[in-house]
Amino acid sequence: MAVYTNVSADDLAAWLTRYALGTVHEFEPIVSGIENTNYFITADNGRFVLTLYERLPADELPFYLNLMAHLAHAGVQAPAPEPDRSGALWSFLNGKPAGLVARLDGVPVERPKIPHCAATGEALARMHVAVGNYRGRLSNRRGPAWWRQAARAVRPFLSVEQNDLLASEIKFQAGFAKSRLPRGAIHGDLFCDNVLFDRERVSGIIDFGFAATDALAYDLAIAVNDWCTVSGDASSGALDAPLSSAMIAAYEGVRPLSAEERTLWPVLLRAAALRFWLSRLYDLHLPRAGEITHAHDPVAFERILRDRITRVQTVQ
Repeated sequence: MAVYTNVSADDLAAWLTRYALGTVHEFEPIVSGIENTNYFITADNGRFVLTLYERLPADELPFYLNLMAHLAHAGVQAPAPEPDRSGALWSFLNGKPAGLVARLDGVPVERPKIPHCAATGEALARMHVAVGNYRGRLSNRRGPAWWRQAARAVRPFLSVEQNDLLASEIKFQAGFAKSRLPRGAIHGDLFCDNVLFDRERVSGIIDFGFAATDALAYDLAIAVNDWCTVSGDASSGALDAPLSSAMIAAYEGVRPLSAEERTLWPVLLRAAALRFWLSRLYDLHLPRAGEITHAHDPVAFERILRDRITRVQTVQ
């Protein structure tokens, strides 16, 4: 989340005439993250997050917004989109597709412990069960085709060793492209900052901007790589076994992994590490112009990828 498109108070007031929110009391930018423009809004009739979708084509928005509505209706802790007076979930604001979703209570945890990892694993599994009857489909725009394009784009900025690692891992992953794993709508970015907690209870899953149709276990691998990597160990990127075991066990308590998902688990961890190393390299070296932006350090995910290659992880 960042600010690329400035929204003035007058811009907001004009746009909000289509909603029944009452008087606006608070309007402030959200500066964390890197993908879309986001603002907090507090009004007579509730607290909301306004998102201007910077990269998403307007014809893809129904997938994301209807997914959040579907999950919220199913009891998953996802932010429900707010319809305007006509029932529409989005419209254009300052030339960008924009919409409101409910602002959920809770705060993210920076250093998760076993209860946080377990609660997140359970919440993710409940989301994956809930999407079983979600009919929307959308190809993953940060999937293998994008990996190849991004690798070419960042090549001039990398060492020979880093370019060799990228090329070899993309080639390795291509060998599993036709694997028939259970698929559905995934979050695609379930990092620590995208889960809100009330003490040790998950109170919200937010930021569905990378949601897509993909392998469900890949979604779990993305979460494990971020939540369960040894904190404070700047040199290795190794998994914290108790944290990863807690997350996976809680996930399987709701949705057991299939035999093929378990077999391909090491491959999925590597794919998840590759995807985020590449996206962070791309955002660092080829940034978009924005009023307020924040690029994450790619080094952490390079270390995670190297660790997942050298130390093969299995589902216990």
